[in-house]
Amino acid sequence: MIELKSKSVHKTPAIEVSNLNFSYGPTTALKDVSIKIKQNVFLSIIGPNGGGKTTFLKLLLGLFEPSSGEIKIFSKSPKDSRNLIGYVPQLSNFNRDFPATILDVVLTGLASSKPLFSNYSQSDIQRAKAALKQVAMSDFENRQLSQLSGGQAQRVLIARALVRNPKILLLDEPLSNVDSKMQISLYEILKQLQKSMTIILVTHDLATTSSYVDEIACLNIKLFHHGDIKGGIKALQDSASCPIELIAHGIPHRVLGERHV
Repeated sequence: MIELKSKSVHKTPAIEVSNLNFSYGPTTALKDVSIKIKQNVFLSIIGPNGGGKTTFLKLLLGLFEPSSGEIKIFSKSPKDSRNLIGYVPQLSNFNRDFPATILDVVLTGLASSKPLFSNYSQSDIQRAKAALKQVAMSDFENRQLSQLSGGQAQRVLIARALVRNPKILLLDEPLSNVDSKMQISLYEILKQLQKSMTIILVTHDLATTSSYVDEIACLNIKLFHHGDIKGGIKALQDSASCPIELIAHGIPHRVLGERHV
């Protein structure tokens, strides 16, 4: 396990993963993954498709059980910590034609904490409005998701996660099909949110990511690297262990590994 020096004064890690293994039947998805993530850190997880990034997020959410190993979220199990985590799925996995207003979509972020068939309270509505304000989407609350651009829809899904007042925000490739101008505005929003929560972002975009995140990790079944962003990209290039193509500050660098795609 790689220990990182950080400016954070918090002693309890936001996330601590030890010797994590997970398989889909005979297929290994994650092997012997160990990582410690401190509070209020902005971490980017990179790696090829099929490398286990989304699976890793679902294990943190407690949606899957590890084959072996341990996950602690603020020293608790993932299932006991679900109220501490906000999750932003890939936009392509979300039904944008669902006949509901933007405000209603954000309110669904509270559904798991409400009794079945209960109505949302005025307090719930105010929380949803506050979450929309955080992502600068208050003026769109009466529109439908299908009427928004990809970047605007992604902001709504972030608000849907924020309505739970999480301590950890997980985002699964939130910048796919989002134009570069909107990507920058989304990163600016996430950077502000980092002041009050830990952020873990799965992405392929290192060009923009490297300007905003604190740490970078490369996951391809195994964890090949975890370190601060300043030395992280160079370490990945030098080690030749992270099997993806890196784009850093506009300069392409191909890094080859045992499972290069």
